[in-house]
Parts: sequence; structure tokens; C-alpha cells
Amino acid sequence: MAASCPPASYQFGSRSSSIAGTSLASSSQTSTSFSRVFLPRKVHFRSARLSPPRNLLSQGPWETYFSSASSSCTSEPDWWRRQSCSQAQEWPVTCNAFETLNGVSPSLSHEANISKQREYAYRDTVTSRGPKGGVPVYVMLPLDSINPSNNTVSRRRAMDASLLALKSAGVEGIMMDVWWGIVEKEGPRSYNWDGYRELVALVKKHGLKIQAVMSFHQCGGNVGDSCFIPLPNWVVEEVDGNPDLAYTDQHGRRNYEYLSLGCDTLPVLKGRTPVQVYSDYMRSFRDTFKDELGDTIVEIQVGMGPAGELRYPSYPESNGTWRFPGIGEFQCYDKYMLSTLKAAAHAIGKPQWGLGGPCDAGCYKNWPEDTDFFRREGGWNSPYGEFFLGWYSNMLLAHGERILCSAESIFRVTGVKLSGKVAGIHWHYGARSHPSELTAGYYNTRFRDGYLPIAQMFGRHGVVLNFTCIEMNDFEQPADARCSPENLIKQVVLAARTASVPVAGENALPRFDEGAHNQVVKNSRLTFSDDDTHGAVYDPMCAFTFLRMSQSLFQGDNWRLFVQFVRQMAEGKTALGEEHRKASELVYATQPIVQEAAEALA
Repeated sequence: MAASCPPASYQFGSRSSSIAGTSLASSSQTSTSFSRVFLPRKVHFRSARLSPPRNLLSQGPWETYFSSASSSCTSEPDWWRRQSCSQAQEWPVTCNAFETLNGVSPSLSHEANISKQREYAYRDTVTSRGPKGGVPVYVMLPLDSINPSNNTVSRRRAMDASLLALKSAGVEGIMMDVWWGIVEKEGPRSYNWDGYRELVALVKKHGLKIQAVMSFHQCGGNVGDSCFIPLPNWVVEEVDGNPDLAYTDQHGRRNYEYLSLGCDTLPVLKGRTPVQVYSDYMRSFRDTFKDELGDTIVEIQVGMGPAGELRYPSYPESNGTWRFPGIGEFQCYDKYMLSTLKAAAHAIGKPQWGLGGPCDAGCYKNWPEDTDFFRREGGWNSPYGEFFLGWYSNMLLAHGERILCSAESIFRVTGVKLSGKVAGIHWHYGARSHPSELTAGYYNTRFRDGYLPIAQMFGRHGVVLNFTCIEMNDFEQPADARCSPENLIKQVVLAARTASVPVAGENALPRFDEGAHNQVVKNSRLTFSDDDTHGAVYDPMCAFTFLRMSQSLFQGDNWRLFVQFVRQMAEGKTALGEEHRKASELVYATQPIVQEAAEALA
């Protein structure tokens, strides 16, 4: 499949008046009245759950906003410190159906200035640990903790010994992937929870808590994937019969990690839509484990894309398709995505813009300056670029809105927290266009905060924002790739605080060294005191999940440093001091348990 291109004047990188001199037309002039509940922009977190005011839900579609957060150019490297807290220009869209306004894509609706105050209401449930409190540490279980062939706990003796060791170290709990490809493997609504019943009982026996991930993606093809668990057999058959259910790039290459969000609301899975299928799965999980929710199972992380993250599969590692630090590719060439793009372009009188993504955006392994679209003064900052990137990112936001809306209604009264994961795409963060983030669906550039709309969307449904790459330092990254995980984390945390959304974290890569641990401790308690003139006080991260339980974790210095790290996080301390001695004593006392866990995992 060849890439469709915008007009020739843009296609060859020129700036003729036919493109550069044209502004996007407003597609809707309908005025809408809103019923609002205002909270201060800076608040002390009282809960990890948020929800829309009930009087809004009773009045029909709940109108809310996406941020475009455009601003003038600045050469300041951390411009977003002011940008995230400045008055944003935002677009209204409907929360429930999230289809279109008067047949027009939400991304093209007219802009409206609103107050700096946020329009979200907290639901009082679990009290936070307070600004000086500790951060609970969870540990991810191996991806194949449930054997996909027989639906039982893999290496049960090793699992039992490992959980005992984690408990002895003061770990709060574990994170487990609840694989769609295992549970609903055989047929629609044919759920087999046997393996997970066994695993939950085992974790409960050791007094640990559980973060359960609704994993609607394929395991295999991403960083750190050590096994292969495909989508359910009957879903794979549907995709084989209709390949457009899979994300597709400009060359026609299909990606089978996660179903294309373009078909979210279409009955393409034996009479049900993908969102209905995800909802039925979560409802079955709730009913099966109702006695454990809120007690043993304390958090549900809702998968919304590849690797469980809210993003497009723009940088797949399988078969060498992408290699770090490539910019990736846009994933909008299945017929469902193209149909929506075509409608959006027609709605603003630019049908030539609806034929496909930019044809000069390069390939997976390219760097920004290799392309006309992503280079410093490239097409990303043209009217066409703004149109396409706005549509592409808002399609992702709409996808998240649909799934989180459903998840919130399913788990509303169960006592669990909801969370969603956002990828830490830090490479080429220093480039004006932020190309790697753009291809993944995060419309974040030198002139625009792309994480505030995501945080606000999470806030509308009481969802904790879980962010990765918390362990990374800038100096560890290749300088020529202009990576900046530290500034990226700061931007995301500020966006979450602006939207009054709690933040949790994960490390992106397995790290056992003290430097990585110290960086996690630092990032878990970001204060921005130099920027805050109002004396606002914030809670630390509400949780940190360590990637991942393995034989290496239980060996020698790795285990000693990990125990020390867990104690630091739990005590809310950034300096080691007494923790060195206490950790050494605990490691010595639990040596037989840890040795057994390491041997069992060998």
C-alpha cells in the first residue's frame, strides 16, 4: 500500500501559500451550556479516584475538554514548566459516545478559552499517605506467570518462594498481567480464570496486594517480552479474515499486537465491538474475583494499546522493524482509520488532506532531520501538520475515553483504584517536533503540551496516570539522540498535577544498580519548589512498580540494594542513613528464603 500524500506544494517540502497561508476552518459554532464543578488547579490529593459530578451525568452527555495548549515559540528548554500551568486553549467534545459533533471530528471543533481552574470532582475513598508519606513498592511478576498452554501457575514452587522473599523485603504487592489471550482463548465469552484463581490465592496467602493488568495486547514484539502470548484464537481468526482490524503503516505492514482503535465501535468481533468485548472481559473478571476486589486486588490497570500503554504501535521491535532511537511511523492506514481521516478532512473543506498520513515523515529507523516532516522547520508545524497530528492524537484520546468510561462504570463500587499507562518516549525529546512522541500519538512539541489532554482524560474517570522510564538519567542516554527522560518526567508530572491526577511509576528497563534506585526515589518525590510561589504541597507518587521479578533480582548485591531501595521508598526518605544497616540485617536474616527463590527460578 503506497502512502497517500497531501498536495504537491506540501509534498516536496515547500511553503506555498496554498498550504502555509490557510488556517483551519472552525467546524462547529454550536454553543453549549455547561454545568461545572470547579476545584483549585493545585490541590492536596485526598484520593486516587476521581469522578464526574453526578448532576452532570444526569443531564445527558457530559461536555468536557481536550487541551491543545498552543503557545508562542520559546527557546527555553523547559518551556513546559510555564506552559503546563498557563491558560490552555481547549476543544469541547462529548464524553460518552465520543464520535463526532455534527458529523465533524472532535479534533476539529472550535477552540474555547476556559479558566485555569479544573473541572473535576474527587470521590473520597482511600486517604492518601500524605506529602511526607512513603511510596509503596510493587513488583511485576514474570510475563508467563500463567502457563498459556494449560492455564496453571508456572513454576509454582519458584513463585511461592519468590513471593515469600518479596514479602520479607517489605514489598507492598505484585503486578500481574491478566492475559486476554489466555482467559478468553477458546471462544467469545468462554472465560477460563482457573490459573488466575490459583495465582490470586497464592499471593493472598503471603499477605501481598495485587495490581491486575487487563492485558488486551499480544505478548511478544516489545522491549523485554520473554514469551509469546497472542490475542485469543477466535480474534486472530477474525483478523486473518479482515486484516484491516490490525494497525497498518504507510507500506501496508500490519501490526498484530493490539486491535486498531479505528474499529472500536464497529461490531467486527462476531457481532460485538472491541470495546464491548473488553468491557465484557472486565465485567467477568469483576464477578469472578468480587470477594478479593478492594482487599487483595487493590488496583486495576486498564490496557489501552501495545504493551498495555495508551499509544499506537509506532516502534515495534519484532523482526528488526524498529531500532532505538528511530522516530517510528504513523499507524493510520487500515481502512477504518483512513475512513475517519477522510471524513475529518472533508469536514474542513480539505479533502486532499484525508488521503493518508504525511508522505515525507520517513521510516521507522530514521532520525528527525532525515525527513521533511519532522526536521526543525518541517511540515509538523504547518496547517496540514496541525490538522493531521490533531486528528491522530484525538483518535487515541477518544479510544482511551471509551475504554476508561467503561472500566469506571464496571469497577465503580468495588473499592479498587483504576490506572492507565503512558509510555516514556524520551528519545528525540530535545527536537522541536518530538517525532517519536508524535508517531506514538502524543501531540507534544516544542510549542504544545501533549500530556495535559491525556492527564485530563484520565482525571475524568478517576484514573491514576502510570508513567514509565522513572529510573533513567539524561546523562545515560546517547547525546546525539537528544534524549531527556528527566525533563519528560517533569513535564508529565506537572501535567498530572495541573489536572489533579495522581501519578504512579515504573522503570522502563530491568535495573538493579544503586544509581537507578536513587533516581526512582528522587522522581517519586518531585516538588518543583523553585517554580511554586504559592507553597502548594503535593503527595509523592502513589505507587511504584518494579520491573521485574527474576532470578537476577534475588542474587547477591542486587537483592541487598533492592531491599534498601524498598525501605527508602516506604519510609519516605531520600537519604540512606540508617537504611544501609537495616537492609543488611534483613538480607542476612532472610538469606535462606532468597537463596531458595533464586534457585527455584534458575
